Amino acid sequence: MPVSPASEAPGTPDAEPQPSKALLFDVAGIDFSATRADRDAIAKANPHRGAMALLDRVVWLNHDITEGVGVKRIRDDEFWVPGHFPGKPVFPGVLQVETAAQLACYIYIVRKTGPGIVFFLRIENAAFRGTVVPGDDFYILCKEVKAQRRRFISDVQGLVNGKTVFDARISGMFIEGQSM
Repeated sequence: MPVSPASEAPGTPDAEPQPSKALLFDVAGIDFSATRADRDAIAKANPHRGAMALLDRVVWLNHDITEGVGVKRIRDDEFWVPGHFPGKPVFPGVLQVETAAQLACYIYIVRKTGPGIVFFLRIENAAFRGTVVPGDDFYILCKEVKAQRRRFISDVQGLVNGKTVFDARISGMFIEGQSM
């Protein structure tokens, strides 16, 4: 997936395109077709199942597992398609953020030892810059900003066709000994 930080995000015919935000980290050299973790491996770390298991695969993780790239293939048979919006389906922003949160939680929890679960705590500075529709490959970039024994803060971005469609800062909390 070629990525250009200077590209413009798609807009509606009546709207001015928004400039794409600079990427969280250099993606040159990342093989976006690779699989570092598939759905089964993700499920060992994240408790999400069924329609709420949004992350299809982890593409790449850096050497210390504080940055990563994941992907979700947006399908036309997903539960939200008929109603958001009829005749012109758009992947809901809340699900874009949830997909990113699942990658951030995966990155955090794979470094932990012992049982536990990560709960999503906060979304800050979320901005939506373009649309995501069935047929798109929705790539997530995640960069951990701060990590403590039980909490983390990560910056996340969503990309479609090399353009930034959303970005936010999210935080989560690890609850030891809990499992779903």
